Amino acid sequence: MTDSYKLLFVCMGNICRSPAAEGVMKKMVADASMESQIHIDSAGTGGWHSGARADHRMRAAATARGYDLTSMARQVKETDLADFDLVLVMDQQNHRDLRAFDREHVHDAKVHFFCEYCTKHDSKEVPDPYYGGEQGFENVLNLLEDGCAGLLKHMQNALAARKA
Repeated sequence: MTDSYKLLFVCMGNICRSPAAEGVMKKMVADASMESQIHIDSAGTGGWHSGARADHRMRAAATARGYDLTSMARQVKETDLADFDLVLVMDQQNHRDLRAFDREHVHDAKVHFFCEYCTKHDSKEVPDPYYGGEQGFENVLNLLEDGCAGLLKHMQNALAARKA
């Protein structure tokens, strides 16, 4: 039984929501001294931004809250679904698009909506802030902080169960 857990955050282009989720979660995991136990990555269902940094507006909003968004955009690969323990999608469209990478539905149990881990917000989806204003990026970060805190608790329990 492995003593580490692999998380993949997925949005459409991997330049706003999923890299921000990756950055928020990495900071929370580091603050909990769990970097060796939880591996975190992000990807997009589309590849048109591959190799690009996160959107400058998301980076600015994240930096203001103490998060460093350093990842480069990439597209989901079919092997990601096998390689990661938990795949977190931001919205219904991401969920539908991800199905193209798992046509046989072998990995359905690993794919969850990110907002399932939120405890302070009732949102079912993390809205895409790309075409909106500054407040959209702040709203996304509010949801990500909430969901990542819940996800960290879930990970701590899952890792403890793996060791038992």
